[in-house]
Amino acid sequence: MATDAPADNKGKGEAFSPTDLVATALGSCISTTMGIKAEELGVDLRGMKVSVKKEMSKDGPRRIVALPSEVHIPLAPDSPHREVLEQTALNCPVHKSLPPEINR
Repeated sequence: MATDAPADNKGKGEAFSPTDLVATALGSCISTTMGIKAEELGVDLRGMKVSVKKEMSKDGPRRIVALPSEVHIPLAPDSPHREVLEQTALNCPVHKSLPPEINR
């Protein structure tokens, strides 16, 4: 897999950076674990969207300071499955592996 540093950090920005891949791993882990739980519940999640933004430190050593995520679940707000699926997202392995100082 080819990676590159971002243009603002001595790279060409021509490929995903390693920190982009961390954000991608979080988004794909959320969608995968929610998909597994939805299948167990018999819930159709077609149309679900997961978005993760990556925020880097502005000073000190370069590091990820935040990975805010947004999940659109194609279910009614009062669906009995919504809370279970939201908790599943918060408990995906990548989410649980991130240190607490990374805001989510």
